[in-house]
Amino acid sequence: MSAEHLQAKQLIIDEIREKLEKAQSAVIIDYIGTTVAEADAMRKKLRESNVDYTVYKNTLMARAIEGTKYEGLKDVLEGPSAIAISYEDAVAPARVLNGIIKDYKKMSFKAGVIEGTLYDAAGVESIASLPSRDELIAKFLGSIQSPVSKLVRTFQAIADAKGEGAEPAAEAAEPAAEAAAEPVAEAAA
Repeated sequence: MSAEHLQAKQLIIDEIREKLEKAQSAVIIDYIGTTVAEADAMRKKLRESNVDYTVYKNTLMARAIEGTKYEGLKDVLEGPSAIAISYEDAVAPARVLNGIIKDYKKMSFKAGVIEGTLYDAAGVESIASLPSRDELIAKFLGSIQSPVSKLVRTFQAIADAKGEGAEPAAEAAEPAAEAAAEPVAEAAA
């Protein structure tokens, strides 16, 4: 091999390593059987979710992940392999790819490392069913908001009931005060 060829390979290895250093997760899939149109649609969906999807040679990926937290993925780098990397939402690659796999009924998960933990294909599928971070936050806030809203409505109902009960009592107090004032005025006359 020429020095230029080795240098080109080293650039790709460095590129993969750099991506993985910033990544929260990486999922390896077998992309066999997809058409060009399906691959383009898949890449578009992944881009919309801020997931970096690339096909590299298995030997270059294996060299790039040596000594990293992604080293466990070396065992699945056989046959056609593509890597999906997320820098923001750790579950995004698994979730998006899971939907695509169900739609096309092609491809399959090989393995993945999500937030430092290695998962086999079944583990990645189970992670893929988890809601996104934003969905979890929304559910959490909704669960907090519900009891607080109920408490506020209860206090408002109590205040409304007291307000309604106070008006008749105040109206009844006015004639009683007038009646009490009349005998005092008659006695003074």
